[in-house]
Amino acid sequence: MTKRNSLICFILSIVLIAGLCFVSMFGIDKSGKGSAKNITQGLDLQGGVSITFEVAQEEFSKEDFEDTYRKMERRAYELSDEASIYKEGNNRITVEIPGSDNAQAVLDKLGKPGTLQFVTDFGNKEKEKVWFQGEDIKDAQPAYKKDENTGAIQYMVALEFTEEAGTKFAEVTGNNVGKILYIVYDGDVISSPYVQQKITGGEATVTGMESNEEAEELAAMIRIGSLKLELKEISSKVVGAKLGDDAISTSLLAGVIGIAFICVFMVVAYRVPGLAAGLALIAYTAMNLLALNGFDITLTLPGIAGVILSIGMAVDANVIIFARIKEELGEGVEVKEAIKTGFKKATSAILDGNITTLIAALVLMKMGTGPIQGFAKTLAYGIVISMITAMFVTRGLLYLLYSMGFNKASMYGVQKKRKTVDFIGKRWILLSVSVVIIVAGIAVTLLNVKGTFEGRESNFNLSVEFKGGVSTSVEFDKNYDIKEFNEKILPEIQKIVGDGDVLANAVTGTNEYVIRTKTLPTSVRDEINKMLVEKFGAIEGKFNESSVSATVSKEMAKDSVVAVSIAVVCMLIYIFIRFRDIRFASSAILCLVHDIVIVILFYAVSWTTVGNTFIACMLTILGYSINASIVVFDRIREKLKASGYTGDLKEVVNGAITDTLTRSIYTSLTTFVTVAALYVLGVTAMKEFALPLIVGIVAGAYSSVCVAGSLWYTMSKKRFESGKMRKKYLESLED
Repeated sequence: MTKRNSLICFILSIVLIAGLCFVSMFGIDKSGKGSAKNITQGLDLQGGVSITFEVAQEEFSKEDFEDTYRKMERRAYELSDEASIYKEGNNRITVEIPGSDNAQAVLDKLGKPGTLQFVTDFGNKEKEKVWFQGEDIKDAQPAYKKDENTGAIQYMVALEFTEEAGTKFAEVTGNNVGKILYIVYDGDVISSPYVQQKITGGEATVTGMESNEEAEELAAMIRIGSLKLELKEISSKVVGAKLGDDAISTSLLAGVIGIAFICVFMVVAYRVPGLAAGLALIAYTAMNLLALNGFDITLTLPGIAGVILSIGMAVDANVIIFARIKEELGEGVEVKEAIKTGFKKATSAILDGNITTLIAALVLMKMGTGPIQGFAKTLAYGIVISMITAMFVTRGLLYLLYSMGFNKASMYGVQKKRKTVDFIGKRWILLSVSVVIIVAGIAVTLLNVKGTFEGRESNFNLSVEFKGGVSTSVEFDKNYDIKEFNEKILPEIQKIVGDGDVLANAVTGTNEYVIRTKTLPTSVRDEINKMLVEKFGAIEGKFNESSVSATVSKEMAKDSVVAVSIAVVCMLIYIFIRFRDIRFASSAILCLVHDIVIVILFYAVSWTTVGNTFIACMLTILGYSINASIVVFDRIREKLKASGYTGDLKEVVNGAITDTLTRSIYTSLTTFVTVAALYVLGVTAMKEFALPLIVGIVAGAYSSVCVAGSLWYTMSKKRFESGKMRKKYLESLED
């Protein structure tokens, strides 16, 4: 390509990137459609609708209430991945749906919980027979079938019965062919399908819907009618954001600072390739925002964590590529060939790291609930976009810059001969540092619960979201917007409580706030109430308190652990398949455990609140740690192949760690700066998320450099020296 054509293509690329940025900032029309401001935000960032239900029956069992709660939880998550649901007292359930200011619309979608029955001869008191109740229905979903001849679409509802009810359903339909099996909800017929034949297998369809919306409405009523208890709505209100506008503005500012730093840093460190990477990163950011908008993803704090991790991986991919290019130039390779070879050699590490993390994201997306799904979705889209920008956008821009005349090796940075650092020789010291930190953390954690620190009754400072607590409705004599409340009133409450674990929602259109705290002694609650009355005009006698359950239910916590465990197993299997050595997979998982344990102990020692952001933090470290270890392992594998599996194993591992040392430092530094900006600028909840994440980044950098290779070497040394491993590798090459 000529210099002139390259310049034209480069300018067009800049215009395209600028266009992506413009659309992501301002949208494609006057309403701002497609812009970042139109990304659906969760309750913590935007607010939404809060609806409280109460059990209609006077007498019911605890088991039935728990079953009803779990089913309502699943229904809420069908409406939004970022829904929040908790129990108030022992007979109420509150559901909070983000991003809406229309309580009635949410109620219509959620469905009115009531009594569902399947009845023959409805209305005829002498023959009328109830065959099935709501609890006999396992699932109900809208469906449709297209007529192959006419093209007409027939809308329907697909029913799935429980195993026991399915057997009974075959008998009932067999005995009532030609009759109507009425579906009755709270005494009213909502559908009256004819039984056309005996239906076996526990599945059936209800036809006759005129639209998909009608089918969805009927399916929702059947699902919500499967509750064991009847619920009645006792209140619905629109609530303001828990964190307020400051959380969004400071996050955006932190993101801008982080990306600006990364762009400048990349140019300083890598010169011309750094310029291409900076432009590609800007394109990535705009494309990611458009994806969040286009796929209608609800963004919350855990979602922001997924974005941060995917930005880190986007930077990491470019760092790996440019390090390879510099190495090739250091070997005397011509610039254009060095670019080509650099991308080729970097592809393996980039694909392995990103695919491993993507596998985890897909598993969590499929099996996780609530904040875990929010995290997984933003991470999955971010990974795909980051690979596209690194492997194609950066590559294209780099070739254009080369063709424009930026073709001297000095413009790309030439890797000087590196002195190999003897990490393996110092491995016992390095591993001992990790052991000492972990043992010290465990010791301090155990001392905490033995009364060394006053007021600590458990290992961790569990938040209201994990432990439950008290919800207090407070009415003020004036209207405080959420920003004013968060700046003036919230810090005063936190000071009395002793930590930042306070959730506050504004009730839109009123002077009321709903404040949730952990269970507090009466004296502390009285002190808070007195302060609110004397300093901020809270109205005495307008304080209504009720106990609330954890937002993160035991069922959800268990599902989260299962989802994460399966994700880790899937990653382990992938690493084993790619590297053909269980020791690589085992070392990667041990490094992951190392990083997570250190961060968990930090939560305990620092008494940082363990809330929903804890889940996001752990998931971020999971992806970050695995990716960092794989980069080192990929270089070990490459050096083993280059030596024909006959070189000195110690030199191979030391060389691999030394070669990737710059990458480890640069990637950790850029991610660290982004998260540090979030910590410095963010509100309290942001700080409680960012600080442990910073610890995780440092731990991940240390484990990838000082632990990963040392563990693999220790596991492999004897087999390699005996020749067993060499023979295995040589045979695999022949295959």
